[in-house]
Amino acid sequence: MRKMMLLLGLALTLSCFSQNRQGYQNPVIPGFHPDPSVCRAGDDFYLVNSSFQYFPGVPLFHSKDLINWEQIGHCLTRPSQLPLHDAGPWGGIYAPTIRYNDGTFYMITTNVSDKGNFLVHTTDPRGEWSEPVWLKQGGIDPSLYFEDGKCYLVSNPGVGIYLCEINPKTGEQLNESKRIWNGTGGRHPEGPHIYKKDDWYYLLISEGGTEYGHKVTIARSHYIDGPYDSNPANPILTHINKNAQDSPIQGTGHADLVQAPDGSWWMVCLAFRPQCGTHHLLGRETFLAPVRWDKNAWPVVNGDGSIALKMDVPTLPQQPFAKKPVRTEFKNKELGSEWVYLRNYHPENYTFASGNLHLKATPIGLNDWKGSPTFVCRRQEHIDFTATTSMQLKKAIAGDEAGLTVYMFESSHYDLFVKQLENGKQAVSLRYQLGELTHTEKEIILSQGKVQLRVRGNNELYMFEYATDGKTFKELGRMNTRYISTETAGGFTGIMLGLYATASSDASKAYVDFEYFDYEKK
Repeated sequence: MRKMMLLLGLALTLSCFSQNRQGYQNPVIPGFHPDPSVCRAGDDFYLVNSSFQYFPGVPLFHSKDLINWEQIGHCLTRPSQLPLHDAGPWGGIYAPTIRYNDGTFYMITTNVSDKGNFLVHTTDPRGEWSEPVWLKQGGIDPSLYFEDGKCYLVSNPGVGIYLCEINPKTGEQLNESKRIWNGTGGRHPEGPHIYKKDDWYYLLISEGGTEYGHKVTIARSHYIDGPYDSNPANPILTHINKNAQDSPIQGTGHADLVQAPDGSWWMVCLAFRPQCGTHHLLGRETFLAPVRWDKNAWPVVNGDGSIALKMDVPTLPQQPFAKKPVRTEFKNKELGSEWVYLRNYHPENYTFASGNLHLKATPIGLNDWKGSPTFVCRRQEHIDFTATTSMQLKKAIAGDEAGLTVYMFESSHYDLFVKQLENGKQAVSLRYQLGELTHTEKEIILSQGKVQLRVRGNNELYMFEYATDGKTFKELGRMNTRYISTETAGGFTGIMLGLYATASSDASKAYVDFEYFDYEKK
């Protein structure tokens, strides 16, 4: 009996080990989800990302295993929390940090289009967060560290990382800001986070700019205000070295560390996946790496300071969520948290009627840098994908249009749309906006009625198609991916797939009904 029990115990142990060595696929949160920050509350993990000019702001995710993430909302859901003031793709909300302390969640970030650094807090991350608490210390990428009833703020208001103590409920700064580390000499030292382990304070930062030269470095001190000594093995994460020069992942950086309930350490970071040569379009995404952190030692990321798309490593017991459906049904009369708007939107222009998403056309268009067009969008999450919608433009006058856009930002997008013509007819059109260049690639006259619009993407091309019977799609044209990539267009965001409606004048009463939106990974 004893031998049988030992064998049973061994079998269970091997089974558990097998379950925990499932490995995982990077990125763990695909698409435009940059600057990840993570915290743990009990057995739950919470993660936030930058959102720049999009509203609501700061997408918020929940996980039980750091691998499978479910978006549970946003931290900034009210205009009073998030005035975007005509923010562009370099504006709005920069890198947030999320922390949990004594029953309260804190999210601290920078609105570069408003008054700078602020924090919000809540006891229920799935509910509403507080109004902004504005902070004196400037710079970007602020982070919080709690210890013995005190709260410390780090950010980069000058060349280097600065520290001060604050009251997190009022924002009052309790002492003078002190520079504690300049980094290792890389440009743009930013993204600071403080951790305490084995009586050492560790200061993690990013350097090199959020491009191909990005890297993560670390220093430590026995005192929170320094002096901090640099890790001789810096950087602890980068893909600028030979070991990762051919990796399909580049630009690794802007990281945060978290310890799991089993004692293991993990790092979330941003990176991007180049396509069409050295161009990337999906924005900076959220990746995950295991960390070995021995007592009194420096943390080591995934053995050699690099990460991979397929990570064959032991993991926490995985708890996946149900897969998202391909189809967004507008008959549900609500949009999921993956849908966002450009700047501070006008809710009255977005309603639900007869099972459709009903968008009111306005003269503010996709090219306008001020105001908010009638435009609702979600992230492109995969290089190979298909997105399809069915729509009908109604009560339109000449020049009114509505459709589907592949949108990097105001001066870089491809539009597949239905347009009202002078003669009372309609046409389906394909247009590009590339900097100051605007061109209608092709236009086909249609009869009035429903039109299905589809875009298929791959490494090098977007292929635009239309149908009038819901089944027989015809290709209208193809566009090269690299022309709206970050390397060509600029900005800090990624491709959004959006539904929009634009009026030719204030006199127009046009609107569009969208029946559904399908998004499918290929």
